[in-house]
Amino acid sequence: MGTQDAPGTPDAPDPSDAPDPSDAPDPISAPEPSEPPSPPTADAAPARTRRLGRVGVAAVMVLCGVLFATTARLSGGGSIRDESSDVSGVLADRGRTIEQLTEDNEDKRAEIDALRDSSGAVAGEDTAALTDQVFDVVGLSEVEGPGLRITLTDAPSSALGAIPGTEPNDLVVHQQDLEAYINALWAGGAEAMMLQDQRVINGSAFRCAGNTLLLEGRVYSPPFVITVIGPVDEMNAALEEAPGVQVYREWVDYVGLGEKVEDLGDTTLPAYTGSLTLDATVPR
Repeated sequence: MGTQDAPGTPDAPDPSDAPDPSDAPDPISAPEPSEPPSPPTADAAPARTRRLGRVGVAAVMVLCGVLFATTARLSGGGSIRDESSDVSGVLADRGRTIEQLTEDNEDKRAEIDALRDSSGAVAGEDTAALTDQVFDVVGLSEVEGPGLRITLTDAPSSALGAIPGTEPNDLVVHQQDLEAYINALWAGGAEAMMLQDQRVINGSAFRCAGNTLLLEGRVYSPPFVITVIGPVDEMNAALEEAPGVQVYREWVDYVGLGEKVEDLGDTTLPAYTGSLTLDATVPR
């Protein structure tokens, strides 16, 4: 009979069966932690601000360029703001233009007179006399005779504080005042009249703006002077009876408006040298 191993006794391990440490699998390596993002530096915000500032400046420069180009195109290379855009400058320019046109008109009228004289010798004495008569009626010839000079002036500004209830409008010579004197003089038999330094004819028209007088494109400041030729006594009487003149003389006494009536004796009024062309007519 063979021998039998004792139960419960394990076999001793063979040293050669031990696992080789080199054959063990590599352990799983843990991922290395990533570095946290760097915090913004102190110069980052100013850098962004500088970039935005440069963009804003560039935009403003572009808009300025567009504005300058538009201005140059609209002005045509000249100044948009006229140096004489104020009222006084415009009126001064208009006055110089009218003076030049008046000189040209006088030259043309001298040529017409020369032609009239030459044609009168050819056409005959009757035609020349009729022409002279028309010139006298229209006001294109000088007139000589006894005359009056009426000077109207504004009241002193001190009347505002001295007279209760007085307004600035009460202290100036108005258009209706001049019209009252002129109409009264015509009614008294005036033959020729001059307002300021201009001869007045049937087609003459004047207008007051504030305390200035506009006549034939020219601007006059007070005093306002009316020079007239005609029967002196009759014209003085007509002034006394005119309602508008009476009202003005009441304000002369009340606020100090100026009125001076002078007897000139024999005087001469120049011929009318303005335009005889009607710019507009109003049906009545």
